[in-house]
Amino acid sequence: MSQWVITPDKYLSVDEVKQLRKTCYELALIAKSKGNQTPVRDATIIELALGTGLRVSELANLMIERLFLKKGQNSLLVKNGKGGKDRVVVFNARLKNQIQEYLDYRTSNSPYLFPSERGDQMTTSAIQKVFKKLAKKAGLPNRYSIHSLRHTHATELYKASGYNLRLTQQQLGHSSPTITSVYAAVLNKDLENAVENLEFEE
Repeated sequence: MSQWVITPDKYLSVDEVKQLRKTCYELALIAKSKGNQTPVRDATIIELALGTGLRVSELANLMIERLFLKKGQNSLLVKNGKGGKDRVVVFNARLKNQIQEYLDYRTSNSPYLFPSERGDQMTTSAIQKVFKKLAKKAGLPNRYSIHSLRHTHATELYKASGYNLRLTQQQLGHSSPTITSVYAAVLNKDLENAVENLEFEE
């Protein structure tokens, strides 16, 4: 069986991330002025997906009690992730502040971080629809899905960590470094530098 390959069309560029965030921010700002909950929730979904690389099922099942937001804490616990495994996922201070602002704003009594309009928690398909709607408003290509944000987080984390495969594997919850190595195949700084310095003698 051939190994799946990550290619640049499977994750967002830096400019596309900026455009998506800008769209979410503007819609959430308008919503707050009208006391509307949904766009604020949706903007937080996008930020959390970008900032943690959670799978869509992990976003849907994330409970507020599994967020650690006290002083000096900025992480969450994924319970029963892929393969039934638990893991701790760390995020930055910017995302922590956004989650806290969202929690202070929201009025739902649901124990889940992302409640639906009709029940306790959003379904994975509902979260996917939220992404598709916001991506369209941001003018992003239709090929992207909510899972593209996981790939985006992974590629950016891999670069930011100094190409640390083990750290990226831990954050994503991959069972094997072989799975994570698909990012190494497309983001190889040594190869980039070697090709850039390649010269042919005349």
